[in-house]
Amino acid sequence: MPDVKHFDPDAALDTALRLFWRQGMATTGIQDIVTATGLNRSSLYATFGGKRELYLAALNRYVELRSRPKYRRLAEDGRGLPAVADFFEGLIAARCAGEYAGWGCMAVNAQAGAEYGDFEVRALLERHHQDLRDALRAALVVAEERGQLAPGVDPGATADVLALLAYGVNLRSRAGADARALRATVASALDSIGRPPAA
Repeated sequence: MPDVKHFDPDAALDTALRLFWRQGMATTGIQDIVTATGLNRSSLYATFGGKRELYLAALNRYVELRSRPKYRRLAEDGRGLPAVADFFEGLIAARCAGEYAGWGCMAVNAQAGAEYGDFEVRALLERHHQDLRDALRAALVVAEERGQLAPGVDPGATADVLALLAYGVNLRSRAGADARALRATVASALDSIGRPPAA
């Protein structure tokens, strides 16, 4: 007779995701997850495996539900530079206000944590970075086609720079940076690549 789970694995994974996101992998113990979910260790282990497997499942869920949809919208937006500006505005708003203010991005946090030493985590984060870079490049290619970029601005190289800027927004917001200061930095960066208005 198959074992019947008397809990919702998705709800448990979401709880673990929030703990790992806010606290990081190293400082989140299985007992923290047991306490937060109300489940016993054996149920968690039987469903997800150990802490490493649970963290990987949570990180994958974060990327699939929170990162990739935003990157897809950016890549498919079709407005060029205004789409990039809106992407950063949404990023700053999410990082500096609301329920998850001050948490940063779980994927970016992982790059600075002990979990980065895990080869599967690194591989997932590399895909995450490539998705971000590709989305920014797609928007910048549209911007180039629309004549929105300054002469000589290369969409590929600029996508790399803007991806690093997005990481900076995530890290600085986690450290308590003011949203206005972050917006000013982003505006300066985007102004530097945009075509100057005609005289």
